[in-house]
Amino acid sequence: MPTPYQTHVGSFTRKSTFFWAAVGATVGLANLWQFPYLASLHGGGLFILLYLACLLLVTLPLMVTEAALGRYARHGIVLAMDGLIRSAKRSRLWMAVGRLSILAAFLVLSFTAVFGSIALAYVFFGALGRFSGAGNSEATAILAGLVSDPREYRIFMGWHIFFLLLVILVSAQGVVKGLERTLRVVVPGTLVLMLVLFGLAVWYGRIDGAVGQILAMHPEDLSWGSLRAALFHAFFTLGLGMGVWAILGSYTTPHTRLKRSILAVVLMDTLVAILAGLMIFAIATDGNSFDGERGFSLLFVSMPVTLAQLPASQFLIATVFLMVVLIVWTTSLNLLEPVVGWFREWTGAPRGLSVVLIGLAVWLAGLASLLSFNLWAQERVGGATMFRWLELVTGGLLIPLVAILIALFTGWCLTRHLARTMLGAAPGLFAGIWFWVMRLVLPLVVAWIGVQYTAFSLSNLCDSGSTAVWCEQPATLLSGAGADAQEEPADTPPSGGASGGGSEGNEPVPAVEQLPPAENSSKGKPGEKAPQEDDILYHSV
Repeated sequence: MPTPYQTHVGSFTRKSTFFWAAVGATVGLANLWQFPYLASLHGGGLFILLYLACLLLVTLPLMVTEAALGRYARHGIVLAMDGLIRSAKRSRLWMAVGRLSILAAFLVLSFTAVFGSIALAYVFFGALGRFSGAGNSEATAILAGLVSDPREYRIFMGWHIFFLLLVILVSAQGVVKGLERTLRVVVPGTLVLMLVLFGLAVWYGRIDGAVGQILAMHPEDLSWGSLRAALFHAFFTLGLGMGVWAILGSYTTPHTRLKRSILAVVLMDTLVAILAGLMIFAIATDGNSFDGERGFSLLFVSMPVTLAQLPASQFLIATVFLMVVLIVWTTSLNLLEPVVGWFREWTGAPRGLSVVLIGLAVWLAGLASLLSFNLWAQERVGGATMFRWLELVTGGLLIPLVAILIALFTGWCLTRHLARTMLGAAPGLFAGIWFWVMRLVLPLVVAWIGVQYTAFSLSNLCDSGSTAVWCEQPATLLSGAGADAQEEPADTPPSGGASGGGSEGNEPVPAVEQLPPAENSSKGKPGEKAPQEDDILYHSV
């Protein structure tokens, strides 16, 4: 048996585990319900090339930095920052970087688990034939009955607990027996399952239309908005700013080629997004266009409605949503890891106890998002539910802020020698590009992304009738950002209704926020509203 390279929090035993764990962390729901829409809207294959350029020139250096930081320190991001701060003799205020990243991972995990519970419920709904003969209105009513009905929130909570138990049971087994063994089986298995479903899409679907929309070059659809879309998607869908890459880097074996593995992960993530996009386009559309669908409506309404028309539909629907559950499950395992690692390093508590305590805290925090869709749907602060604020704080503030601070600290506070030592052996050209991207390019680009993200979110609240202070005179500034975002939705939350489509995002005005009072709702009736695409920003998951 391989001998683990021991660290304080644990380590992997095989050098390839880092690759599979990182793929599990980066392949998320946005690959399924956002990337194909963006590619079809912004030039098809040209958008994919633009997206790859943004990955390689902007976000790849940050991914390498976070992973190298963890590998160099052999600790999670909090203690890793502590060691570098001491070595560089810098202010202790920089410790906020690690703590904010842990907070971001915790909050994102809290609402990611909610979406995982919806997918888990859909596995059983599909297997039991709930979608047999269903049209758009019936499928929308099924989604609303699960998520939005204030009278049925306890059932939704039960699915939430079920999903979190699946995460906790694996994580509590440890880095090797739990995380490593699971990711080495589940991630490749998910990719194989996706290939099988892609084969079915080719057999039953309209693959020619999918290829024409997603892979064919459409230069007439390319614009500056396409660059914004590519930047947003490249930044928000790779698990940056949450300590995930640092903890995975700390688990690597001495023989893992970190930078080469990260490049392979980026390419694999893009390949999966293209494959998933072709599959979903072929199955869930009429073969001509997405008609504005993405997010919840694409995945949780259009997909089961279309699959229900095929032979063995119960098996197909259950299999598709099993794939979705596996994707969210591996994402959740990776998001839990930096929080558990930090808690163990801070308290010295054993792994099992740490996982249970953090899992309980995630469950409690997740209730704020879960109940925002039903029981607390009418409870607003500044025109937004608790879920909307959690998503805005993480996506618009915490994640961009952590990324900016890591870039500034690495580029300006570390000596050239220490930075190169942390980076490890690298070609001179790569090291030079990495250094200047961290110093200048990344802080400016990510600051712009964070401001745009926040401006659009606040503007969207104003468009939804909020009377908050930012919706008064300064609204001209926000309305400009909102209009821009509506023109180029790639860098913004999806817009559109749930009728005709399904439900999530990584993270508006929730349709659940527009639901009539509980006494006027009628569970299961066609026309009842379910969460819309605008409920969630895809970026966080």
